[in-house]
Amino acid sequence: MADSELVAHLMRRGGFGATPADVARFEAAPVSAVVDYLVDYDRVPDDVDSKIGQSAYVGVTAGAGAFSPDTNIEHARQRWLFRMVHSQRPLQEKMALFWHNHFATAYSKIAGAVGSVHGTKMMALTRGALPGPPGQIELLREYALDSFQTLLFEIARDPAMVVWLDGRTNFRARPQENFAREIMELFTWGVGNYTEQDVYAAARVFTGWNLSARQGPANNNDPGAYYQFFYNPNQHDASAKRFSFQIYPGGDKTIPARPAADGLRDGMDLIAALAGHPETAKRLARKLWGFFISEMESPDPRFVDAVAGAYLANDTRMKPVIRYIFGSPWMLDAARRWTRYAWPAEYVARAIREVGWTGLSVDSARTPLTNMGQTLFEPPDVAGWSLGTGWISTGAMLARMNWAATLASNQRFNLSRAAAAARRTPDDFMGFFLGRLTPAPIDSVPYDALMAYLAGGASWPASDADLVAKSAGLAKLLVGSSEYQFI
Repeated sequence: MADSELVAHLMRRGGFGATPADVARFEAAPVSAVVDYLVDYDRVPDDVDSKIGQSAYVGVTAGAGAFSPDTNIEHARQRWLFRMVHSQRPLQEKMALFWHNHFATAYSKIAGAVGSVHGTKMMALTRGALPGPPGQIELLREYALDSFQTLLFEIARDPAMVVWLDGRTNFRARPQENFAREIMELFTWGVGNYTEQDVYAAARVFTGWNLSARQGPANNNDPGAYYQFFYNPNQHDASAKRFSFQIYPGGDKTIPARPAADGLRDGMDLIAALAGHPETAKRLARKLWGFFISEMESPDPRFVDAVAGAYLANDTRMKPVIRYIFGSPWMLDAARRWTRYAWPAEYVARAIREVGWTGLSVDSARTPLTNMGQTLFEPPDVAGWSLGTGWISTGAMLARMNWAATLASNQRFNLSRAAAAARRTPDDFMGFFLGRLTPAPIDSVPYDALMAYLAGGASWPASDADLVAKSAGLAKLLVGSSEYQFI
């Protein structure tokens, strides 16, 4: 059975923390019920965007104009945070965050090339909201648990990725190597598995994978205009491309010469070879260990082999892989709880879910997130963010503590009302907040310091004024504590 602590653990790893309703729903259910809820999210309507602007949910800030997350990147960042807080498909948002780091693409370069409106559309456009293909984050959501091969093919044709890795200039006479290198080095099997000649051959494979403008995108402020992927056979190198590794099941290492009109097949063949390679399976398994299991220890070779095996046995489909991970002994091991550093977006979303959001705008978290080291849609480079202890520095911890203070102060009256039944003693009060805010287990010294804070300057049972002050103060201390930085 999934006790309350296990439910909270699975919801932190597979989402952005468990609400009391989540715990009540699953604590008497088998573990498989929690896993099914997380993984089979396609059974749940994806209607969270329709809640934006409703009073029962965290707010957004539009500024002078209307809220327009499909054309304004700051609004898009707010929409994604809103989804993290409120989505009934938490694992979908969690996987989108994972893939966003894996296929790291930064808005600033995109906007510099095509303008802010088109840059936002390329990164965040909801399918069908405006003319043009869906934004990259929508692709990551839609294909989050699909086959990795399919996702990789979609990313190779994604307008944001084409701009980000300079595919617009990948022409027959002068192959552009950026995407060719990163698809091997970062997106699939990693350094040490390819040669420089492989990079050049792959660049030739993707010649002609360009962009075309539709409905006049020269006007960068026209939301009805757009760019889309365009395979240009006139710019494709139709000759054979030989690699140092196997491309086809029979062992052939050469993509054959074919008519330029059929040249898109070159890229599909290379993507299939890379996605289906055992080294790609193992590399993804190691990344999934760090994301879902632990950053405190190296990946267990048995885990890597088991996850890679599930990946290859299921034709690179991610849903069976993630289902296996969440039901695995490594995930369910109590010793591996609280063994991953919370990414800033995870930390903020979880804090809002646990502390509260009435009267709060997610816009208040945007600058703090940047100060913590993570601006959504703006990873620092093609390798993504520096994870684990890379999130923790003096400045980043100060930003987290300041955010905790801002949130706790904003929610002080809501917190005090919720804590009223626990006002009799400091022990009752502490018990209530540890149940609501779920930090990692607190050692005796910091615990005693927190209890001393509650006892100081207050009478117990707490007066109304003390209840408000101590609710905000304790929430600030807990959310800003080192124990709250782990999930």
